[in-house]
Amino acid sequence: MRALITASFAMLASLWVTPPVFAQCEVGDEEALRWLEKMSHSLRETSYQGVFTYQHGGAVQSMRISHSVTGNVEQEQVTRLTGSGARVMRAEHPLDCVHPGHRLVRISQLYQNGDAGCGVAGYYQLKVAGRHRIAGREAVIINVLPRDIYRYGYQMALDRATGLLLKTQTVAQDGRVLERFQFADIEIGDVELDGTRVDLLHEAGHTHGAERPPAPTSTPAWNVAWLPSGFMPTDRVADTSYNKSFTDGLAIFSVFVENAPGLGEFGAGLARRGGTTAYTRGIQLSGRPILVTVLGEVPVNTARRVADSVVWSTQANAPAP
Repeated sequence: MRALITASFAMLASLWVTPPVFAQCEVGDEEALRWLEKMSHSLRETSYQGVFTYQHGGAVQSMRISHSVTGNVEQEQVTRLTGSGARVMRAEHPLDCVHPGHRLVRISQLYQNGDAGCGVAGYYQLKVAGRHRIAGREAVIINVLPRDIYRYGYQMALDRATGLLLKTQTVAQDGRVLERFQFADIEIGDVELDGTRVDLLHEAGHTHGAERPPAPTSTPAWNVAWLPSGFMPTDRVADTSYNKSFTDGLAIFSVFVENAPGLGEFGAGLARRGGTTAYTRGIQLSGRPILVTVLGEVPVNTARRVADSVVWSTQANAPAP
């Protein structure tokens, strides 16, 4: 979900015409799907700034975000207003660089490009659930219900004028709200970023579909033999890369593999923070001790099954549904 929170705005008017291809997908509510498509553009393609809160359990953090679009390039700056007050800038990200997660949400474009499948509509049921006011703006409420036990659900509030995501709640299978993101104040329009004090600068370095070179590692080629239906790699990486990431368009998780020659007993560790799960397990692959970590916005049962399915590439089969 944070991938969408830091990504898309202003949708082309043609996408508001009900695409006939929706009839081929059991989406639940075609109006909700059109809102979701609009949201996938909105956070990236407009300039806005505001203060939002992020809540998980009893902890609440306040942050200020400024997102600027100039020509075909977007930049973003996030400042923590509580705690350390750190400031992070994401710079020089081209708007025409569309990540897999956004493509899975833009179902109209999937069909226009001849791609098979229903994107997120194949794995979530979507429904418009009324209206509300968030940060002084009228919003449309969208319920996003998972079709299986391997992902969370969401409730989103989208700005009626722009489709901008104003609030989202991550919801467990039992209905518990695991975490909440919500704008308290927001302004849409021209934004100037203050680059005089930045604690961390992240510059876009995309290879536009080309395989990224492997990071320095002694880990042999490996793969994940099981993924929940709908999850796909976020980028092309070498089989010997120490980590690989996957998304279904809304959720995202990463798998990390490292050699653990000193590892004796092979137990498992689990940590959860809001909607984020960190599951670590030591395994033996062909007599070699390996530490596997799954980190991301998925339930514990999903993280465990993914970790248990890590194999050397020569042993891997196609991911099962």
